[in-house]
Amino acid sequence: MSRSKSVLLAILTVSMLLIGTRSGLAQDLTTTSPNPSNPLKVTGTLPTTPLPPPDLTGPIQMQSTPVGPQTPPHASVPPSDSNQFEHHDDFLNLPRIFAHQWSPSTQVAPDNVISERYLRSEDSTARGLTLKEAIYIAIQNNPSLKASQLDPVASMETVRQANGTFDPNLTAQGDIEKTVVPVTSSLETGGGTAYVQKFYDWNFGINKVSAITNGTWGVTFNNDRSLSNSLFSGVNPSYAPTLALSLSQPLLQNFGWQFATINVRIAESGQKQAQWTYGQALQDFVQKIGGDYWNVVLSEENLEVARAALRFNLDLVRQNAISVKVGTLAPIDLQEAQSAAATSEANVYTAEANLKNSRSQLRQDVMLNPYGTFIPEEIQPLTRPNPQEQVTVDEERALELAVQYVPSLGSMREAIRNALLQVKYSENQVLPQLNLGAQFGLTSTSGTAPCLPTLSGLPTGNCTPSTATTPLTGNKLPFGGIYGDALDRLWGFSYYNYAAVLTFQMPLDNAVPRAALAQARVQYEQQRVLYRAALSQAVVNVESSIANLYADYKRAYATASATYYARQSLHDEQIRFRVGLATTHDLLQFQEEEVSAEGNQVQAEVDLENAKLALSHSDGTLLQEFNINWEVQNPHEVPWYAAF
Repeated sequence: MSRSKSVLLAILTVSMLLIGTRSGLAQDLTTTSPNPSNPLKVTGTLPTTPLPPPDLTGPIQMQSTPVGPQTPPHASVPPSDSNQFEHHDDFLNLPRIFAHQWSPSTQVAPDNVISERYLRSEDSTARGLTLKEAIYIAIQNNPSLKASQLDPVASMETVRQANGTFDPNLTAQGDIEKTVVPVTSSLETGGGTAYVQKFYDWNFGINKVSAITNGTWGVTFNNDRSLSNSLFSGVNPSYAPTLALSLSQPLLQNFGWQFATINVRIAESGQKQAQWTYGQALQDFVQKIGGDYWNVVLSEENLEVARAALRFNLDLVRQNAISVKVGTLAPIDLQEAQSAAATSEANVYTAEANLKNSRSQLRQDVMLNPYGTFIPEEIQPLTRPNPQEQVTVDEERALELAVQYVPSLGSMREAIRNALLQVKYSENQVLPQLNLGAQFGLTSTSGTAPCLPTLSGLPTGNCTPSTATTPLTGNKLPFGGIYGDALDRLWGFSYYNYAAVLTFQMPLDNAVPRAALAQARVQYEQQRVLYRAALSQAVVNVESSIANLYADYKRAYATASATYYARQSLHDEQIRFRVGLATTHDLLQFQEEEVSAEGNQVQAEVDLENAKLALSHSDGTLLQEFNINWEVQNPHEVPWYAAF
């Protein structure tokens, strides 16, 4: 009986010693009951007195500095964004472009692409950012998104290329030509052995495709001056200006109401598709930044849970070592505690690696790089999960928003409009070709018109017989004068020409345009069916997002309750362990359940935040959720030459 009392006294003494050494731990593990008005809130602190090994220490919350106020970015891509890539004042730029073409220098990539010094640069600053601030900065800086933003810019040039069909084409030509050939008759040159001709031409022309009728009209103004030593040249030297107006107008194929600009409208539709595609990329990018952001938060919380578990197990190892030393605990209990501590240490290593990886991903996606270094600044998340936020979703309203705002659906609707325009164009090409060509021209001449001497009794040169009885006399041709006189006679409309041509052409079977029309109709039907499939998928996405949101909301509540009860159970089990009513194995099981519950709660709260992002992404309101200004810009432009 005295032996039993001695053993009991020893147990109580060790228990009091353990209670004294664990007083800090007991205080750290005190918990409070859930707040009835806020069922997802669980308060309490984890053990902070014991520290992990020195090589495992490291800041979870970095020493970060805040950024300045961020304004919502204007993420739309207006047509004017392409101006920076265009050559304005082309006539002023021509000398520079010409000099560049003949420059012997070699262009190299920018320094921030190939420089080894740049590749070794790093910004060690850490910035504390809220989720909205991180999204704003990422939209402004991320190079992948910048590359996607250039797609609508490039497609805008396609619209301008289509309008360029109506750009008037000005031509000018000046030439000089001289020929000296041996004569075949001495009469041709009055005894000379060489026949000499010299021509001067300065010609101008302009032609344009009409943006109204799709016909091509042109104006040409040619000026010829000729000089020869021929005795048979009546006007030598002579000036011969001509003015001609021409029109080639399709009447069936390539003709119709607003058909001339159909390629412009097709290009505009393609540019809108590019904007919608960029809008979808922008929404995907915002969701990705949100996922990266919450992944860092999740990694930080998981590391905190792992470190707390390691501190608990290290303290348990210390306590069990004392108990084994005084002979009140078997060595197997110490070994079990040491095994649990080693496992917790491995979990800390894994959690630290996950945190580093998630921070690296967020850092590179946000690309906060004010100093232009290769490695940008670190990002410290300041926003924390808010599971107390009430979740109320109207499924019918969410589906309506998805149809209206999801960019991928908008792109497919524009693709259907584009396909309809292609069908209209292909239908027109089935028609036969019936073209009207018309031309009207004026001509005149002037120069030196001498009355040349007669040969063999016959008048030559500019002289013609006036009467039959006086064959050696004649009248001089009335074309004497200079170049200005030729222009004056041109407007007298005395010498003119005109022509009208009507041409018809049609293949007998018309196979090529009929096949193209069939293809256009197939593409239209394909786009229509694909849009219907995309609508069905959008419905699935919205319904799945709503289901996941509600499930994650309830899961966050359930895991918070599980964490509370696991902490309470661990607290009670510790009391039983102190008085010898529970083994180390029992205590470690409760501690493992508590760590698992905390990890599940952290995961559930982060999943809830991601579910909110997913719902806004599926109903197309993610950009509005963060006040990001984006809308499809109208690419319609009418240059002065495309108005007629």
